[in-house]
Amino acid sequence: MPRSERSERLTRASVVQAAAELADSLGDVNRVTLAEVAAHFGIKIPSLYNHVDGLAGLRRDIALLGARELINELQAAAVGRSGDDALIAIAHAYRQFAKNYPGRYATTLEAPEPDDVELSAEAQKLLMLLMRVLESYHLNETDAVHVMRGFRSLLHGFVTLETLGGFKMPVDLDESFERMIQMLLAGLR
Repeated sequence: MPRSERSERLTRASVVQAAAELADSLGDVNRVTLAEVAAHFGIKIPSLYNHVDGLAGLRRDIALLGARELINELQAAAVGRSGDDALIAIAHAYRQFAKNYPGRYATTLEAPEPDDVELSAEAQKLLMLLMRVLESYHLNETDAVHVMRGFRSLLHGFVTLETLGGFKMPVDLDESFERMIQMLLAGLR
Protein backbone atom coordinates (compact mmCIF):
# COMPACT_ATOMS: atom_id res chain seq x y z
CA MET A 1 0.00 0.00 0.00
CA PRO A 2 1.43 3.41 -0.88
CA ARG A 3 2.56 5.53 2.03
CA SER A 4 -0.12 8.19 1.45
CA GLU A 5 -2.90 5.58 1.78
CA ARG A 6 -1.42 4.13 4.96
CA SER A 7 -0.94 7.50 6.63
CA GLU A 8 -4.48 8.62 5.72
CA ARG A 9 -5.88 6.00 8.08
CA LEU A 10 -3.47 6.89 10.86
CA THR A 11 -5.47 7.44 14.04
CA ARG A 12 -4.90 6.55 17.66
CA ALA A 13 -7.19 3.54 17.24
CA SER A 14 -5.41 2.35 14.09
CA VAL A 15 -2.00 2.72 15.72
CA VAL A 16 -3.11 0.77 18.79
CA GLN A 17 -4.77 -1.90 16.65
CA ALA A 18 -1.67 -2.33 14.49
CA ALA A 19 0.55 -2.51 17.58
CA ALA A 20 -1.80 -5.05 19.21
CA GLU A 21 -1.68 -7.22 16.10
CA LEU A 22 2.11 -6.95 16.12
CA ALA A 23 2.17 -7.92 19.82
CA ASP A 24 0.01 -10.95 19.01
CA SER A 25 2.26 -12.03 16.15
CA LEU A 26 5.33 -11.65 18.38
CA GLY A 27 3.57 -13.18 21.37
CA ASP A 28 4.81 -10.40 23.65
CA VAL A 29 3.85 -6.74 23.91
CA ASN A 30 7.33 -5.95 25.25
CA ARG A 31 8.82 -6.87 21.88
CA VAL A 32 6.75 -4.21 20.08
CA THR A 33 8.77 -1.14 19.14
CA LEU A 34 7.74 2.25 17.85
CA ALA A 35 10.01 1.66 14.87
CA GLU A 36 8.04 -1.44 13.85
CA VAL A 37 4.70 0.33 14.26
CA ALA A 38 5.92 3.34 12.29
CA ALA A 39 7.23 1.03 9.56
CA HIS A 40 3.81 -0.62 9.36
CA PHE A 41 2.31 2.74 8.45
CA GLY A 42 5.23 3.84 6.31
CA ILE A 43 5.94 6.86 8.52
CA LYS A 44 8.73 8.08 10.76
CA ILE A 45 8.59 7.42 14.50
CA PRO A 46 7.95 11.07 15.52
CA SER A 47 4.64 10.98 13.62
CA LEU A 48 3.37 8.35 16.06
CA TYR A 49 3.65 10.83 18.92
CA ASN A 50 0.66 12.67 17.45
CA HIS A 51 -1.42 9.60 18.28
CA VAL A 52 0.15 7.82 21.26
CA ASP A 53 2.11 8.78 24.35
CA GLY A 54 5.36 7.06 23.44
CA LEU A 55 6.09 3.37 23.86
CA ALA A 56 4.79 3.21 27.44
CA GLY A 57 1.56 4.90 26.40
CA LEU A 58 1.19 2.58 23.43
CA ARG A 59 1.64 -0.49 25.64
CA ARG A 60 -0.92 0.88 28.08
CA ASP A 61 -3.36 1.46 25.21
CA ILE A 62 -2.83 -2.12 24.04
CA ALA A 63 -3.61 -3.25 27.60
CA LEU A 64 -6.83 -1.23 27.53
CA LEU A 65 -7.80 -2.70 24.16
CA GLY A 66 -6.97 -6.20 25.38
CA ALA A 67 -8.96 -5.76 28.59
CA ARG A 68 -12.01 -4.50 26.70
CA GLU A 69 -11.84 -7.30 24.17
CA LEU A 70 -11.36 -9.97 26.82
CA ILE A 71 -14.30 -8.66 28.84
CA ASN A 72 -16.48 -8.57 25.73
CA GLU A 73 -15.58 -12.19 24.93
CA LEU A 74 -16.25 -13.36 28.48
CA GLN A 75 -19.53 -11.45 28.75
CA ALA A 76 -20.71 -12.87 25.43
CA ALA A 77 -19.83 -16.37 26.63
CA ALA A 78 -21.72 -15.93 29.92
CA VAL A 79 -24.90 -14.39 28.48
CA GLY A 80 -27.93 -16.53 29.26
CA ARG A 81 -25.94 -18.86 31.51
CA SER A 82 -25.44 -19.16 35.23
CA GLY A 83 -23.49 -21.23 37.72
CA ASP A 84 -21.44 -24.09 36.28
CA ASP A 85 -22.55 -23.40 32.72
CA ALA A 86 -21.40 -19.78 32.93
CA LEU A 87 -18.03 -20.65 34.46
CA ILE A 88 -17.42 -23.35 31.85
CA ALA A 89 -18.30 -20.94 29.02
CA ILE A 90 -16.09 -18.22 30.51
CA ALA A 91 -13.20 -20.68 30.87
CA HIS A 92 -13.42 -21.69 27.22
CA ALA A 93 -13.71 -18.07 26.06
CA TYR A 94 -10.70 -17.12 28.20
CA ARG A 95 -8.61 -19.94 26.78
CA GLN A 96 -9.57 -19.08 23.21
CA PHE A 97 -8.80 -15.38 23.71
CA ALA A 98 -5.37 -16.20 25.14
CA LYS A 99 -4.62 -18.50 22.20
CA ASN A 100 -5.93 -16.09 19.55
CA TYR A 101 -4.38 -12.92 20.99
CA PRO A 102 -1.29 -13.84 23.02
CA GLY A 103 0.20 -10.34 23.01
CA ARG A 104 -3.02 -8.66 24.08
CA TYR A 105 -3.74 -11.42 26.57
CA ALA A 106 -0.41 -10.85 28.30
CA THR A 107 -1.31 -7.19 28.83
CA THR A 108 -4.43 -8.18 30.78
CA LEU A 109 -2.48 -9.98 33.50
CA GLU A 110 -0.99 -7.04 35.36
CA ALA A 111 -3.19 -5.04 37.71
CA PRO A 112 -3.62 -1.47 36.48
CA GLU A 113 -1.90 1.43 38.16
CA PRO A 114 -4.21 2.98 40.79
CA ASP A 115 -4.30 6.33 38.97
CA ASP A 116 -5.28 4.75 35.63
CA VAL A 117 -9.02 5.29 35.90
CA GLU A 118 -9.87 3.90 32.46
CA LEU A 119 -7.93 0.66 32.81
CA SER A 120 -9.06 0.24 36.43
CA ALA A 121 -12.68 0.53 35.29
CA GLU A 122 -12.15 -2.31 32.80
CA ALA A 123 -10.53 -4.48 35.47
CA GLN A 124 -13.50 -3.74 37.72
CA LYS A 125 -15.90 -4.87 34.97
CA LEU A 126 -14.13 -8.21 34.81
CA LEU A 127 -14.31 -8.63 38.57
CA MET A 128 -18.00 -7.74 38.60
CA LEU A 129 -18.74 -10.24 35.82
CA LEU A 130 -17.09 -13.01 37.80
CA MET A 131 -18.76 -11.91 41.04
CA ARG A 132 -22.18 -12.05 39.35
CA VAL A 133 -21.48 -15.54 38.04
CA LEU A 134 -20.30 -16.68 41.46
CA GLU A 135 -23.48 -15.40 43.17
CA SER A 136 -25.23 -18.68 42.39
CA TYR A 137 -22.72 -20.46 44.64
CA HIS A 138 -23.74 -18.34 47.66
CA LEU A 139 -20.17 -17.50 48.65
CA ASN A 140 -19.30 -14.66 50.95
CA GLU A 141 -17.23 -11.88 49.38
CA THR A 142 -13.90 -13.15 50.72
CA ASP A 143 -14.52 -16.68 49.48
CA ALA A 144 -15.59 -15.31 46.09
CA VAL A 145 -12.29 -13.43 45.80
CA HIS A 146 -10.37 -16.62 46.61
CA VAL A 147 -12.35 -18.53 43.97
CA MET A 148 -11.75 -15.80 41.37
CA ARG A 149 -8.02 -15.88 42.07
CA GLY A 150 -7.94 -19.66 41.84
CA PHE A 151 -10.03 -19.69 38.66
CA ARG A 152 -7.81 -17.11 36.99
CA SER A 153 -4.67 -18.93 38.13
CA LEU A 154 -5.90 -22.26 36.77
CA LEU A 155 -6.82 -20.73 33.42
CA HIS A 156 -3.63 -18.70 33.10
CA GLY A 157 -1.42 -21.61 34.07
CA PHE A 158 -3.08 -23.91 31.57
CA VAL A 159 -3.06 -21.49 28.64
CA THR A 160 0.52 -20.45 29.36
CA LEU A 161 1.74 -24.03 29.40
CA GLU A 162 -0.33 -24.80 26.32
CA THR A 163 0.95 -21.87 24.26
CA LEU A 164 4.56 -22.41 25.32
CA GLY A 165 4.41 -26.10 24.34
CA GLY A 166 4.54 -27.36 27.91
CA PHE A 167 2.17 -30.26 27.27
CA LYS A 168 3.96 -32.92 25.20
CA MET A 169 2.20 -36.07 26.38
CA PRO A 170 -0.06 -37.67 23.77
CA VAL A 171 -3.22 -37.07 25.82
CA ASP A 172 -6.04 -34.84 24.61
CA LEU A 173 -5.51 -31.26 25.85
CA ASP A 174 -9.19 -30.39 25.54
CA GLU A 175 -10.10 -33.25 27.86
CA SER A 176 -7.43 -32.12 30.33
CA PHE A 177 -8.89 -28.62 30.24
CA GLU A 178 -12.43 -29.95 30.82
CA ARG A 179 -11.29 -32.08 33.74
CA MET A 180 -9.47 -29.14 35.30
CA ILE A 181 -12.62 -27.01 35.13
CA GLN A 182 -14.72 -29.85 36.54
CA MET A 183 -12.32 -30.18 39.49
CA LEU A 184 -12.77 -26.49 40.25
CA LEU A 185 -16.55 -26.80 39.99
CA ALA A 186 -16.54 -29.84 42.28
CA GLY A 187 -14.68 -27.78 44.85
CA LEU A 188 -17.30 -25.04 44.60
CA ARG A 189 -20.09 -27.51 45.28
